[in-house]
Amino acid sequence: MSGLTIGWYGAIAGLAIAIILILRKLNPTYALMVGAIVGALIGGANLEQTVSVLVSGTQSVMGTVLRVLAAGVLAGVMMESGAAETIAQAIVRKFGNKAILALALATMIITAVGVFIPVAVLIVAPIALSVGSKTGISKVALLLALSGGGKAGNIISPNPNTIAAARGFNLDLSQVMLAGFIPAVCGLIVTVIVASLIKNKGIKVTADEAKNVQMDTTKYPPLGKAIVAPLVAVVLLMINPIGSISGISALANFKVDALYILPIAGIIGLLAMGKGNKTLAYTAAGLNKMTATVLILIGAGCIAGLISASDLSAQVVSLIKEAGISGTFLAPISGILMAAATASTSTGVILATGSFGQAILDMGTAPLAAAVMVHTGATVIDSLPQGNYFHVTADSMKMTIKQRMGLIPYEAIVGGTMTVVATIVYGFLF
Repeated sequence: MSGLTIGWYGAIAGLAIAIILILRKLNPTYALMVGAIVGALIGGANLEQTVSVLVSGTQSVMGTVLRVLAAGVLAGVMMESGAAETIAQAIVRKFGNKAILALALATMIITAVGVFIPVAVLIVAPIALSVGSKTGISKVALLLALSGGGKAGNIISPNPNTIAAARGFNLDLSQVMLAGFIPAVCGLIVTVIVASLIKNKGIKVTADEAKNVQMDTTKYPPLGKAIVAPLVAVVLLMINPIGSISGISALANFKVDALYILPIAGIIGLLAMGKGNKTLAYTAAGLNKMTATVLILIGAGCIAGLISASDLSAQVVSLIKEAGISGTFLAPISGILMAAATASTSTGVILATGSFGQAILDMGTAPLAAAVMVHTGATVIDSLPQGNYFHVTADSMKMTIKQRMGLIPYEAIVGGTMTVVATIVYGFLF
């Protein structure tokens, strides 16, 4: 593949074909592979060179794949043991008199500790239905509290989307998690405000709906044991950043990758809950939950190989300079567009970093700023009907497709707020 430069038009064609196929419900991994193959051929590569482009691209994402698989241990422990449910219940009890804040905060925290956002919503939804039945808060406000809180937690979590944002710009996971904190807090605040304003808008929860989703909490671990795994993960991940900020060399030199930290935290949490005999079952469940993301990563790697072998990045940088637009905006815009096309935060981040990462850096944007802006941008309109998040969350709150569609603008306000804050703070202030 030495000396091969694929025409920019081939890269754009490949990306467009992949997105169209995803919208047509083809499996995203195959859609991305087909788009990369066709785009390479259109751009001037022969069949042998096209294979080299795809192989090179997939090799570039293997580091992310390993870390995502490692994160499956922590995710499996939190989901399968009931630890996430215990944490959610405790938060809602603590803030019970402020229902919307309690629901948003509960979803934010259990997403932030490594639970996938659709699963986090499913975990808290029964509590939300019960709360809604008692307080008269509308379904749209309840689900906004869950979804907005989940979005806020997702940008400070060790989830696949954050791992992809970090690896896309060669950063430590802890750096991206920490940098997302200010936008996440702003997202939580806006979620509570907007949900409170629309709490009387739309249909209410019926007594039967609340009754039919009662949760059996007898087998859940106590809170003290449930928080061990996420606490260990957060402490270990933050040692290096805290050392760098405080100037303590011993802490700053503690450079243990998330590849080790996340599984270790999961196993320690498992032992703390007295469920060491469930190690095989919980880790297998976590691996199964990561499989779809890993496959998408491989597909995205194919597209990334196509983009990197083309002159698209140079063309994009040239176009932005000629238009007089700040190159800073390329990062959030790429996240918004890719996540909207795929209806997935993690896939959007993967595509945005793989397709536009180099162009964003070429515009002079710092890697950490780029990662945070792409990451938050991917939360703006990522809950469209072509993705599973839309349908999972609709089912969790017993909503029709039309009712769920009405929530998208409010979710965009939350994601948009986090994106604007990230762009101002990291794109212009720092």
